[in-house]
Amino acid sequence: AFCLTSPQSLYTHHNHTHLSMSTEIPANLTRADAVLLARCAEQAERFSEMVTYMKHVAQMDVDLTVEERNLLSVAYKNVIGTRRAAWRVVNSIEQQQKDEKRHNLVAEYKKKIEQELSEICNDIINILDKYLIPACNSDESSVFHLKLKADYYRYLAEFSSGDSKKEAASNAEKAYSEAMKHAEDIPITNPIRLGLVLNYTVFNYEILNAHIEACNMAKETFQKAVEELDTLSEETYKDSTLILQLLKDNLSLWTSEEEQEDEGDSTTIEEA
Repeated sequence: AFCLTSPQSLYTHHNHTHLSMSTEIPANLTRADAVLLARCAEQAERFSEMVTYMKHVAQMDVDLTVEERNLLSVAYKNVIGTRRAAWRVVNSIEQQQKDEKRHNLVAEYKKKIEQELSEICNDIINILDKYLIPACNSDESSVFHLKLKADYYRYLAEFSSGDSKKEAASNAEKAYSEAMKHAEDIPITNPIRLGLVLNYTVFNYEILNAHIEACNMAKETFQKAVEELDTLSEETYKDSTLILQLLKDNLSLWTSEEEQEDEGDSTTIEEA
């Protein structure tokens, strides 16, 4: 489906296991300079370094600007995105192995990817809990960061099993629900609110298997938002209509899956 990711010396040493070679950041690097370097890293597609620079900003105990929020989200979305895609490929290969020895070999390799996924998810969840969510001073900011927290618990639930999966799903549900409460005072056409609904419906459909609830939430939000499209400003019109199209695409996909259940695994759900 479609889904809308204290300095003790002159240098603060950030070592992201599995993400990249270690990146040294001057302890006195300013907020503006860190954002500039994060932009540079984004353009250069060095996303693990982009994560490092945006973590530096996040740990300043400030409510991030819209640009800073987006940079943080893009950085983590890229480092997690490649590994989510890798896990799906390796998981598929594992299921095709009929020889036990070969199956176990691929399963061990898959565990390596799962370890990286866990580290990345827990890293951003920790940053959100410790710094970013407490620093929020508006409903919009709260929705953005709570949605991010929920998304990364959802990513943990994607590859987990048993109690670990239940715990990750429960934490994701709590964060999505809390975000939805903050979203009540935000216009339904706001792209941040729409992105939250989009990802929450994907969570309901894919992780909880609550297909009816997911479809109803997506349909209701889509219909209400479309009725109010004329109230959108030029700045948000493009983002909002894009997410509405993703909601519509997911609804079409899910409706066809309900009619042909055995073809569900071959489709891709979109997220924000």
